[in-house]
Amino acid sequence: PALKSKMGPSERAYSLCISAQDRILKARLHAEYTAKFGSELSNCRVLALVSFCPGATDSLQKGFLIQDSGDAAASARTQLFLRALQGASEHVRFCTYERDEAGRVWQSLWAPEGQSEQVCKACIVPAPEPHIHPSVLNIKNSVVFYRYEDAYSVLQEVSSTVVKLKITNVQYTFCPLLKLKVHYNHVFIFNMIYSGKTTLTESLKDSLKATLLKSPPGCISQWRKIFDDEPAIIRRAFYALGNYISASDIAKESIKSFVIVDRYWHSTAAYAIATEVGSGVSSLPPCHHEVYQWPEDLLKPDLVLLLTVSPEERVRRLLGRGVEKTKEETELEANNMFRQKVEEVYRRMENPRCVIVDASPAKEEVLREVLLLIRKHCSNL
Repeated sequence: PALKSKMGPSERAYSLCISAQDRILKARLHAEYTAKFGSELSNCRVLALVSFCPGATDSLQKGFLIQDSGDAAASARTQLFLRALQGASEHVRFCTYERDEAGRVWQSLWAPEGQSEQVCKACIVPAPEPHIHPSVLNIKNSVVFYRYEDAYSVLQEVSSTVVKLKITNVQYTFCPLLKLKVHYNHVFIFNMIYSGKTTLTESLKDSLKATLLKSPPGCISQWRKIFDDEPAIIRRAFYALGNYISASDIAKESIKSFVIVDRYWHSTAAYAIATEVGSGVSSLPPCHHEVYQWPEDLLKPDLVLLLTVSPEERVRRLLGRGVEKTKEETELEANNMFRQKVEEVYRRMENPRCVIVDASPAKEEVLREVLLLIRKHCSNL
């Protein structure tokens, strides 16, 4: 319906679908076309497009919908550009959409390069709105990982496609890691998304004589910028595996002292889910959905704290933050809808759930409240 309402009588639209079976190649092609369309199709409106089978896990296919301006010369240039893309890759499929005199929109599948005949033509009809956002079909083991082996296999596939040397080296960093299934009662995870955590974690470290750890850990954090520029499946696998390295560090340090961790699986999953679901909070997976469940093979925290602040206090703190941020952290500050989605995902996490702490008051008051929570939930303190 959106396509029919937005297409004028003389306008033409196109869709691009990437049909590669290799998930790494498919992700790289999608990123490549996203960049190309932004620079080469300035006269067109380029929108995200997905196809899927309702209820079928891993059935989501990402693509693009391209609407031209209706100008004949511009339309011809667009067709030439898209034809060149089709000729350059066997993994790309294009369709054309045109409106007839009766107002119906027809889809025509382009023939493979070198063939002149039309493959098929079909009339576009409305479909019922899915009861859950279609991106949820592909979240598991695509941008959120629930087993060490699933995340590690992504880097194995990346290395087989001859990627950057540093990424291949990161793969070998993970090889000796073992899954951790033991629960350490004297470990808790301190996990927050807003400013103020640095001061509080340092204060807790001093008050509890604890060890402060971060995820991703220092042994791989120097490669964050490399992975942040990679497609989502590779980037998310890197951060997921960082959690398993952190779990190994937590297990070692918890023998000697209390452990505080700045970011862990909740943070990795919250950003991934909020980013993958492109609409607002109402499009997030419903409460108790499997995407909110903790991985079975990852060391589990005694306590997860989510620090929240009022909008006014958030702005004041962010202005004075002055530290390096990832692309997603920058968007979190600038995009109110994205921030709401991230916070709501945190609130829906289960096993363990996040305990919400209002960090707007003075830092001394917040520290007292957090210490009370720790003593309540952590029996070994």
